[in-house]
Amino acid sequence: MQRVVLLDGNSLAHRAFHAIPALSTREGLPTNAAYGFTGMLLKLLKEIAPDSVVAAFDKGRLTFRHAVAASYKAHRPATPEDLRPQFPLIKEVLQAFRIPVLETEGFEADDIIGTLVTQAEKAGYSCFIVTGDLDTLQLVSPQTTVLATRKGISEIVPYDEKAVVERYGVTPRQLPDLKGLTGDASDNIPGVPGIGPKTAAALLRKYGSLEEIFNHLPELPANIRSKLLPYKDQALLSKQLATIQRVVPLDTDITAFAWPGPDMDEVYRVFQRLEFRSLLKKLPEIRGQRTQKETPGAALPAATEIAFDPAAPEALLEKLAERSVAALALRGNTQGPLACALCLDPETVFTAAGNASVAALLKVLLAFPELQLTVHDAKQALHLLQPLGLGPEKVSFDTMIAAYLLNPAVPNTLDAVAFEHLGTVLPAQSGPPEQALAVFLLTPTLAAKLRLEGQDYLFREVELPLAAVLQAMEAAGIAVDRQELEKIAAELADQIREVTGEIFKLAGEEFNLNSPKQLGRILFEKLGLKPVRKTKTGYATDAAVLEKLSGHKIVARILQYRQLAKFKNTYADALLQLINPQTGRLHTTFYQTVTATGRLASAEPNLQNIPVRDPLGRRIRRAFVAGLPGSLLLSADYSQIELRILAHLAGDELLTAAFKQGEDIHTRTAAEVFGLAPEAVTPELRARAKVVNFGIIYGMSDYGLAQELKIEPSEAHRYIERYFARYVGVKRFIEKTIRQARETGFVTTVLGRRRYIPEILSPNRIQRQLGERLAVNTTIQGSAADLIKKAMVDIHRELTRGGYSTRMVLQVHDELLFEVPAGELPAVAPLIKAKMEQALPFAVPITVTLKAGPNWHDLEKIEV
Repeated sequence: MQRVVLLDGNSLAHRAFHAIPALSTREGLPTNAAYGFTGMLLKLLKEIAPDSVVAAFDKGRLTFRHAVAASYKAHRPATPEDLRPQFPLIKEVLQAFRIPVLETEGFEADDIIGTLVTQAEKAGYSCFIVTGDLDTLQLVSPQTTVLATRKGISEIVPYDEKAVVERYGVTPRQLPDLKGLTGDASDNIPGVPGIGPKTAAALLRKYGSLEEIFNHLPELPANIRSKLLPYKDQALLSKQLATIQRVVPLDTDITAFAWPGPDMDEVYRVFQRLEFRSLLKKLPEIRGQRTQKETPGAALPAATEIAFDPAAPEALLEKLAERSVAALALRGNTQGPLACALCLDPETVFTAAGNASVAALLKVLLAFPELQLTVHDAKQALHLLQPLGLGPEKVSFDTMIAAYLLNPAVPNTLDAVAFEHLGTVLPAQSGPPEQALAVFLLTPTLAAKLRLEGQDYLFREVELPLAAVLQAMEAAGIAVDRQELEKIAAELADQIREVTGEIFKLAGEEFNLNSPKQLGRILFEKLGLKPVRKTKTGYATDAAVLEKLSGHKIVARILQYRQLAKFKNTYADALLQLINPQTGRLHTTFYQTVTATGRLASAEPNLQNIPVRDPLGRRIRRAFVAGLPGSLLLSADYSQIELRILAHLAGDELLTAAFKQGEDIHTRTAAEVFGLAPEAVTPELRARAKVVNFGIIYGMSDYGLAQELKIEPSEAHRYIERYFARYVGVKRFIEKTIRQARETGFVTTVLGRRRYIPEILSPNRIQRQLGERLAVNTTIQGSAADLIKKAMVDIHRELTRGGYSTRMVLQVHDELLFEVPAGELPAVAPLIKAKMEQALPFAVPITVTLKAGPNWHDLEKIEV
């Protein structure tokens, strides 16, 4: 049986728009709806493999229904301003997929779909209606299924006849009659006041249709009859409005819409223009025999693969003698590399498989000290190369880091980078040979772009050598006291049991504390607390809601329970499971190419989010210890680094002078904002000034500052005005940064790191304001990332040159943590402090606080 997919274009576009967070191209063109729609389309084409596909759209706001009821959909809000320009983009995508778009004046998309369903069923086709709402359920039949999106667009729920009856209690054909009685608030269809879904469904099951119900009014109970009698005309009109037309005049019928498959060259062009890189990899799943071409854009050039023979390495040796650069791709695990490919030119790739063969090929490279390697993900490559004697001095380029610097907001997987910068698509099951060739071809292109954008220094002097630093830190790991963690976990378990018992006592019964539904019933139904808001599934019980109710004893205990459970599950238990049994240490993974600002991230475990101000967080830190006999942990922490960088970037005289004179910057700001002498500033005013100082960096609004300080927005506004009146340079810097972001589309840090800010050109005011905040914050925070990364590289280099046993083990925000033999502390402490404070030249002093101790919690300040 022929399979037909009918797309309800308008409803799917709206669904995608509200489901996908704001997304736009570098030029500021909003694309979230188009992206979500396209992703859904790819999934449908793969899973259904249709013979025909048609997309139906509304044409204009007025239809024949408005002629009979001017109030029809009258309350619908206007199309969001960021969605409106995306309808042409969606239609452009559909055109590239060679899917016809149907629109007819005076009719809705549902009417076009109803007409096509009627034609398809007569032709014996099987139909799938894909929609973001449930209006088309009346079209369900033995041949027609509705696929309704749910949870935005992440799930699709199929509706056949049985599912419709189970949900509504009537057949699909009776749904217009049901709406005639109950109405439909979303479409402003009135129905009959006082008639609910259950009553309406029971009447329709008995009498079959709306008309028959009115024909049998005398038989109905008086209370129902009295509701129906005055509203007969309104009920019949409501049914008419809800009924999908099946005879829309179309130029052709469903039999003419056989789907030939996508035009892959055109799909490639559209995806490239709209920057849909992550969707490209899904194209092979729908190619099959329907596509005109096997791949969009250019394919990788064919290269001769030569299997390396360790017993006869002459061919490789001969080639290596002629080359100064080679691209290397590896595949391996914790036991070492399992396969590799070495690309020496676009025509030749040497391959090896198996540990012994791979090791033999890589050891050949040691005979050529001048040969440099280019890779994709230098950190991971070094984990595999270091045991074989190939160190970071051998790696001269990393295509992943280069692509990340060119645009940190887009994926930097090898296939995405090849698509973005070469216009080629790697085979779906690419291995080291194809990967090595892609890296070889990408290297000169990316290197040239880095030079053109002024990021060559950042790449070569900071980011590339940093990959080796991070690899060494991952390999070293950080020691943890298992017994201390187990003790913490046990204590937390006891506290959780105690708090749980108190909650059950206050509630008067036991229930599942982790179930929002059960918790909502206890709080808002049994105990009678006033609900703050509701969700689709019941009462909201998230942290923000509970904080507003925290005056109630049971709510305070629930918040305490959640905090204890979070620490036990996220830290104590999770850290215990991640301890390496061979080393007794935690080996986190550092991510160098994921954040838009340039900051590092870590995972498995994420050691950057352990709260330092929370007593439980500090307790967890006590379990991180110096693991080597006779060693200490040394913490080196930048002091107020973002405010110092702000002073440097803004050139603000007052801010700069305060730092140069060693003043407490929060006390100085309090004095300036509140018009006091510094000695008159109280701790409370200093705390307020601290919020103002950091609020300026993060673009905090009057309302946001008011919420943070628990004051009126008007008072917060006065604080901000006074701040800018005193710190004039800061105000100029913010205005200049926002202006440059609007003009160029990006901002840069002190070392030239770029972040594109498409939000700043959005027609949507909220998105535009977000873009302005990102522009300022990225310039400051990204410069702080430049500084600490450069310091890490410099420190690692000096520790290596000096032959020290001291190891850098963690980087957390503005802090570096070292494992230091006690005998080396007098030498390495001043070295680390100097390298951190002098990593980059700034107009204000950069200061670092040093602390040392047996664990990450019990640290004492040291002077050098």
